[in-house]
Formats: sequence, C-alpha cells, structure tokens
Amino acid sequence: MYRCAMLALVAVFLAAPVWAIGPETSIRPAERQAEKGQVSLSQTDEGLAEWLVGFRARALAQGIHAATFDAALEGVSYDPAIIKRDRNQAEFTKAIWDYLDTAVSDLRIESGRKVLGTWHDTLSRIEAQYGVEKEVIVAIWGLESAFGTFRGNAPVINGLATLAYDARRAEFFEGELIHALRILQEGDTTLAQMRGSWAGAMGHTQFMPSSFAAHAVDFDGDGKRNIWEDDPRDALASTGAYLKHFGWIKGQPWGVEVRLPAGFDHTLADRDITKLPGNWGQMGIVPVTGGLSDDDGPASILLPGGAEGAAFMIFANFAVLEKYNTADAYVIGVGHLSDRIKGGKAIEHSWPRHLRALSKPERIELQERLTAAGFDTVKIDAKMGPLTINAVRRFQKAKGLVPDGFPSLSILDRLRAL
Repeated sequence: MYRCAMLALVAVFLAAPVWAIGPETSIRPAERQAEKGQVSLSQTDEGLAEWLVGFRARALAQGIHAATFDAALEGVSYDPAIIKRDRNQAEFTKAIWDYLDTAVSDLRIESGRKVLGTWHDTLSRIEAQYGVEKEVIVAIWGLESAFGTFRGNAPVINGLATLAYDARRAEFFEGELIHALRILQEGDTTLAQMRGSWAGAMGHTQFMPSSFAAHAVDFDGDGKRNIWEDDPRDALASTGAYLKHFGWIKGQPWGVEVRLPAGFDHTLADRDITKLPGNWGQMGIVPVTGGLSDDDGPASILLPGGAEGAAFMIFANFAVLEKYNTADAYVIGVGHLSDRIKGGKAIEHSWPRHLRALSKPERIELQERLTAAGFDTVKIDAKMGPLTINAVRRFQKAKGLVPDGFPSLSILDRLRAL
C-alpha cells in the first residue's frame, strides 16, 4: 500500500537529491563528498581480482566467514563509472537558496505532511522511544530518498569493492565493505536486496554500512534490521536512534530565523561565539516569529547567504543534524522542512539571488589567493568551512567591507585584482 501511494508522488522529487550540494565526508548515514582527480588506467578487473585476494584474508581475520565473502564477491567487477563519479561529484555546488527551493518546495512540504499522516502512529512511537520529533525524521526521509521513492538501485557490494580497490579512500571504503559483508552474514538482508547509491548509502534514510552497524534497530520486531524494504519502520526508527546517539534534545529548536539590528557587528556571526537567546535579544536580535527562551541553551548566529541573506540563531540540535550531513544547506533544509511540515512559516528574508555559488576550481583559487595575500586558510581543499570563512572575514575587514565571511565571486575578483 505504501509503495503504491508513493509512486504517485514520483514526479514531485525529480529535483536535486541531497548529495548535489557536496557535503563533507564523514562516517555517517550518507557518504557523499568526493575530490576531483583522474581515474588510473591501471585499474582493471584483473587488478581488482588481485586486490580481492589480499582483502579476503583481511576480511576473514575480522570475522567474515569464507562462505559469506565468496558468495558476496563472486562475479564482482571494477566499475570505472563509479570512480569518475567519485572524482567529479563535488565539482560544483548549489547556492543555498537554490537548494532550499527544491528541498523545501511546496510539493515536498505537502508530501511530507501526507506521509506524516500515513505513518503517524509509527512515528509517534519512534518519537516517544528516541526523543526525536516525528517531523524531523520525516524531513530527513524526504531529503534522503524522497520519502522512500528513490532509495538507489546500485549493487552496494560491487560499488564498495570498486571504491575500496581505488587508492584514494581505500581505508574508508574497505571498512565500509567489511561492515556490508557483516550485515549479510548476520542476515539482516540478502545480497540481491542490498542495493543503494553508487557510494554505498542504503535504504530510506541512506545509511552507510558503518552507520547501520552502529545505529540500525529492529523496530518492527521481525528479527531483522531491514532498511531496504518498502516498509520504512526500521529505517525511520534507526534515524531516530542515530540522532539520539548524537545528543538530540527534544523540544529544542534546530534554529530560528532572526532579524538583525541596524549596525550589527557581523564578526559576531561566528559558530564559536555563543550566547543565551536573552543576551542576543539585548543586542537587538529578535526572532521573525514567536519568542525565544534561555531554556533552549546557548546559540550562535549563522549567515549562510552572507549579510544579504537570511540570518539564523542556531542551537545544539543544529550540530546534531550535522552528524548526518555536514553541509549548512542540508541542515537548514532538514530543519526548515520539518518546521514547514509542522505548520511553520516560510523563511521571510530574501536571498541574494544575483549571486552564484563558486565552482570547485574557484573555491580552490579563493583559498590560494587569500593565503598568498596573508589571510591563511590553513587548508587548500575547496571546502568553505570555518577556517576559510574566517580568512574571508579578515580580508573583508582589511578592505573595509562588511565582514560576513561569505565566499562570493566579488571577493575572489578583489583578490584577483591585488
């Protein structure tokens, strides 16, 4: 019944999936981020077969049965298309406003409310057991697999074997492959059913095998932790267990949109600067809707679109969602979608839509030019994290610009002109 109902909604979700924004790599439900490089011409099926000989010994030493190994990896082949995707995945990123247009579209909100109704009793029990609001779990479900309609159809073992054989992130993916083999050995699913994304993320909420091993639960009581079937109960409960493990605080907001006062010191928009909501309020920072309580704990100010975009006061639950996916756009997408499913209002402030996101080569160039100009980004990795944002902010202050830390094309152009 669930599958039939959801197939009617397929057209809603043909827009960009979560991984289009290029979040950072970590051991979490979805393995996403990749760096650009070249595929080695020496990698072949023959080379993979040779690698499997050594890997078999390592797998058996970690408790994988010979029968499990041989059955799962019989006929596995090297897939150069996966390596090309891994190299080129993060070439471009979306601006946060473009991402949110898709992630929190009216149709996605409507569909989220429908599945919340369909699975209300199950989600209420999950919320009661794990202390994670049902709307948050539904929002993750929506962004990870379009509420189960796009769970991925790639053979997980073949993809992980290809990536483990590849030298770039061999250790990480070999570990994931061991976990995947152990899942098969323990009988949670079958080789034929173990399908997912090209990089190994699986099920309704896209768990990597290591995250499955650590956090998946048998919520429906059938003796298996099954996140692959049309029935989403185990997957949704596993997501609740995952967020609980990382410290989700029920009743605390992930963040709220706020209005900044005239003359706001943009250097205060820093994740390392936290104050109680009341203290921020004394500085003239007020929520767009509703009120704030010091009971929600310390918060910081986030400007994901720079000084021209919306401003948010973010709380500890923001960092918990980052354990699922580290991209600010993803976290705001989950948080805002959950709020809208619950009946909350759209983001009020406009976004600087005249700007575009920097490409990966441009992000690298920005870091290189900032460092060369004396504003060290510490790493040249194309990741616009706190180190680069702080370097941009120092450059902006030196040039008399608004120090919002936003890595825009205009900042890059100013650096090029030096």
